[in-house]
Amino acid sequence: MQITEISASGLKREYKVVINAAALEGTVNAKLETLRGQVNMPGFRPGKAPAALIKKQYGRALLGEAMEESVNSALQKTLEDNKLRPAMQPKVDIQNFEEGKDFECTIAIEVLPDIETGDFKAIKLERLVVEPADAEVDEFLTRLSEQQKTYEKVERAAEKGDQIVIDFVGSVNGEKFEGGAANDYPLVLGSNTFIPGFEDQLAGLKAGDQKTVTVTFPEAYGNAELAGKPAEFACTVKEVRGGQAVTLDDEFAKRFGLASLQELKDNIKRDLGQEYKSLSRMKLKRGLLDQLAEQHGFAVPEGMVDLEFNQIWGEVTADKARFDAELAEEKKTEDELKTEYRKIAERRIRLGLLLSEVGRVNNIEVKPDEITRAMIEQARRFPGQERQVMEYFQKNPEAAQSLRAPIFEDKVVDFIIEMATVTDKPVSKEELQKEAEQVA
Repeated sequence: MQITEISASGLKREYKVVINAAALEGTVNAKLETLRGQVNMPGFRPGKAPAALIKKQYGRALLGEAMEESVNSALQKTLEDNKLRPAMQPKVDIQNFEEGKDFECTIAIEVLPDIETGDFKAIKLERLVVEPADAEVDEFLTRLSEQQKTYEKVERAAEKGDQIVIDFVGSVNGEKFEGGAANDYPLVLGSNTFIPGFEDQLAGLKAGDQKTVTVTFPEAYGNAELAGKPAEFACTVKEVRGGQAVTLDDEFAKRFGLASLQELKDNIKRDLGQEYKSLSRMKLKRGLLDQLAEQHGFAVPEGMVDLEFNQIWGEVTADKARFDAELAEEKKTEDELKTEYRKIAERRIRLGLLLSEVGRVNNIEVKPDEITRAMIEQARRFPGQERQVMEYFQKNPEAAQSLRAPIFEDKVVDFIIEMATVTDKPVSKEELQKEAEQVA
């Protein structure tokens, strides 16, 4: 076997492999002898069929096997001798594959770059800190009590905050549309669950009243066929129900399995704190990744960038109508957008390789119990279907392993943050949310 490097440019390598015809034939003959003892052919005792006859019937297939084994051997030798770490599956291009002649092929390999991780102690980060205020807890309690409010039938006109039971039929240009009708629908006036302006027009009506409500669907409405169009809803009020105030006391807390109102408040404050910490971490992580991207400009494998870009572009253009609207809104051509998204793909690959290298060098690993916890968290997102979700992960190891990447990334990010200089900065809830929106 002869392996010769024929080109080396950036992260790309190409090698020519020549396997002597005699060596290849020797491998084929050895396979024929093994097969001869196993094959039963009509007219011959087991293992006694002539080699020439077996070769005539199976020779081409055995030659293919010998070729495949030789290519794999050549690839392995090339990687080991040159200490290469392939970024993707190498590409094999067969140049000559004829019986009795030397086998020739080229192997194209794109390798991972050498990465210098730098001094993480020099990184300076700012962590936004928000402490939940008592007023926020009280506001959350008020919303919670509204959700627990009960409604009783009243004989008067509907007011904001009342629940009305209605039948309605919607139409656009006189034509009914799918999903535009319902019977005995309970609607709380002021809940803003319907199209803007819909609920306001029903205030002041009594049971038995009928009214045609006129509204316009928002431009960003989920159904593109209705977005921006005027519509009419023929409504009949069947019942008006007044809300019954909920007393915020220990009995109210017991509805949630807690012993006292104070315990409920403490839990709300804790949960709000966790939410703010999550938003703060998201901002902190983005700041870290931005600095890492600025400090590292190593070349990245084009093949990996191509795959990432194609995935991003596929998601961007999945909704053709929305994509066309984005082009018009940003006043950019498709080529200009492609250039931007390719830069995003390149950044993602570079940061992914950097974090992977940091994890490799520092022996950062994801343990089986961490993946199990992630599986449980995923299952909790589907109440009532937890068992099916867990069974899915157990039967599909690849799906379970897909949970590894975000866990690994977070562990590496935490490792770097531990070495960086982090300064806490107290901010308001509104400031934190604004910063988090810019990251999302």
